[in-house]
Amino acid sequence: MIRPIAISDSANFYVNANFYVSAERIFDPTLKNVPVIVLSNNDGCAVARSDEAKALGIKMGEPLHLIRNKVEAHGIRVFSSNYTLYGDISRRVVEVYEDYSPTVEIYSIDECFLDFTGFRDRTAHAKSLRREVLRRIGVPVRVGIAPTKTLAKCANDIAKKNPIFAGVLDMMDESLANWLLPLVPVGDIWGIGRKTQAKLEGIGIGTAAELRDMPLRQARALGTVVLERTVLELQGEPCIAFDDVEPQRKGMAVTRSSGKPMKDFDTLFQAITAHATRAAEKLRQHGLVAGNLTVFFHTNRHRQDRPQYAGSKSTRLTRMSSDTFDLVGAAKRCALAAWPKIGAESYGFTKAGIMLDDLLPYDERPLTLFDMQRDQSPTLMQALDEVNGRFGKKTIVLASEGMKRSWQLRSDHHSPRYTTRLSDLPVVR
Repeated sequence: MIRPIAISDSANFYVNANFYVSAERIFDPTLKNVPVIVLSNNDGCAVARSDEAKALGIKMGEPLHLIRNKVEAHGIRVFSSNYTLYGDISRRVVEVYEDYSPTVEIYSIDECFLDFTGFRDRTAHAKSLRREVLRRIGVPVRVGIAPTKTLAKCANDIAKKNPIFAGVLDMMDESLANWLLPLVPVGDIWGIGRKTQAKLEGIGIGTAAELRDMPLRQARALGTVVLERTVLELQGEPCIAFDDVEPQRKGMAVTRSSGKPMKDFDTLFQAITAHATRAAEKLRQHGLVAGNLTVFFHTNRHRQDRPQYAGSKSTRLTRMSSDTFDLVGAAKRCALAAWPKIGAESYGFTKAGIMLDDLLPYDERPLTLFDMQRDQSPTLMQALDEVNGRFGKKTIVLASEGMKRSWQLRSDHHSPRYTTRLSDLPVVR
């Protein structure tokens, strides 16, 4: 479920994990009012739960194999994560937001900030936005209104738990904030983690109101400038800047768990090739090149009855690159260097990944003597991206990625990609 949060002259729109369930329900009316859960990668554990599933005691992060009896007994509908669908639905929701605000800051797939400057009746505007998102997209939303992002998230959470607000809570009124903040546990405040929560509760601060009234010097001493800013935000002083320009990425990673343990180097390298290929695509989408690459892989750390091994190796890309061949070649060198020298056959690697650091815009990359010899690389990569974009992902892949791909994630409960794949378009009979 998407939960928009509005801030005085700015609006913060927050999407919680229920959004995944809401996206699944758009195209399947039989899911309405029934318990639904969405699983993490590799169908591991519940990462999204409908209200009906929560009422049955399904906890966030609970492994599927531990709740199978409950799933069968209560007819809980189970879905694998369908990030292609969720990402496209989120994009469509943002398009509605753009009709209601001149500036939208996309924070992540499930969080945005909007500029509400100039709107006299914020509540009416928020209600209109909610109706339009539901009408055009089919996703229910909630709106909280407050002077700062932290207070706005708090207002949204209150609106979620209290139906008396009918999905919209304007907490611009200080007296309303004074009434509500004492009812909010300090651990529910944005930016307060478990360790900080324990420290605060250790000195008698257990509510948002008590945190708001905490002396700033004490807040800085207990939780550095980060906690001090949270206190100021709760007092109504904006400290988290509104940013309508996406910051330049400093690094990126592509990691996946394996559907089956990877017991030989060829299988592992197939997965690493796929991850490096995806990383190169992401670099080109953002117009970036990377200067450093790291490969890692490890066994299942939760299986202490099995031999454990974790391998990792980094290399410098002497020619900063977003070329798929460059990244795959560097990844292979790293993987070979990190591969266990003895007893490799006794391990079953369950996760592998690629990390890229030292990212720069393509036009700002330092040139080397070899760049003139590789001037055809951007053209080749553009052609590769265009073919895969037109005819579908994985239309052209490197041979080292393999064809059978036994390492791919389990996804036994995957719903169709209704909005992005022609073969998955819903059919009305």
